[in-house]
Amino acid sequence: MLHRTAPEHRFVPSLDGVQLATYELGDPENPTVFVVHGFASSAIANWHATGWTRDLTRAGFHVIGIDQRGHGASDKPHSPDAYTMELLVGDVEAVLDAYLLTEVRYVGYSLGARVGWQAAREMGGRITHAVLGGIPDGDPLKRFQIADARAHLEHGTEVTDRLTGIFLEMAKAQPGNDLAALVALVEGMRGGPQPGPTNAPTQPVLFATGSEDSILDASRALAEATPNGGFFEIPGRNHFNAPTSRPFREAAIEFLKA
Repeated sequence: MLHRTAPEHRFVPSLDGVQLATYELGDPENPTVFVVHGFASSAIANWHATGWTRDLTRAGFHVIGIDQRGHGASDKPHSPDAYTMELLVGDVEAVLDAYLLTEVRYVGYSLGARVGWQAAREMGGRITHAVLGGIPDGDPLKRFQIADARAHLEHGTEVTDRLTGIFLEMAKAQPGNDLAALVALVEGMRGGPQPGPTNAPTQPVLFATGSEDSILDASRALAEATPNGGFFEIPGRNHFNAPTSRPFREAAIEFLKA
């Protein structure tokens, strides 16, 4: 279970019927770490192929991963209504219930970190510690040009907005991604709960952001505003390659074991 061959997934139904692909590694008798990937990624790409599941299980943890709705082997609805923060947090709770987990440590990156922020606030003692990577305050998706993205997908129209183009290229880079579902996710999450100094979770939280990531200062400020927050600057990494960092993994595991 410590090699890089992708584990088989198990489907868990969400509250609204979406089938969620989940992955289990390590000894179920050990403390559980629940890992949640970023936008346009998957549990396998974000956590397994990069060595996280290997190092977490070697450190004595039981690991549960999830392909968030719209990603990986999970169902990919095309309606924005299927991608509210309430539903994404509900997916976390549905998976914990399915695996009979009353208490977990949470590790999320980017989109997974935003879901983790809200889940930690809503789920009380079920999430005892959280590692939140690549997360600033506010809504980083508000600049995404949804109409331009849809025109590009449907008619091949050139995308002139830089941020929208970056998100689409990132989505295209992952084999099997459904770009229409991912655009629906961006639209569905707009206007929902956003991280900020006034709604911080109270659990111990380690924030981590790459030294080359443009959100570095905003992420550090969010950590300073969190009652039990700490911060780790991931050396030499930007937003997209931070999960591959060994120092990030080591800092996270040290925090989770404390």
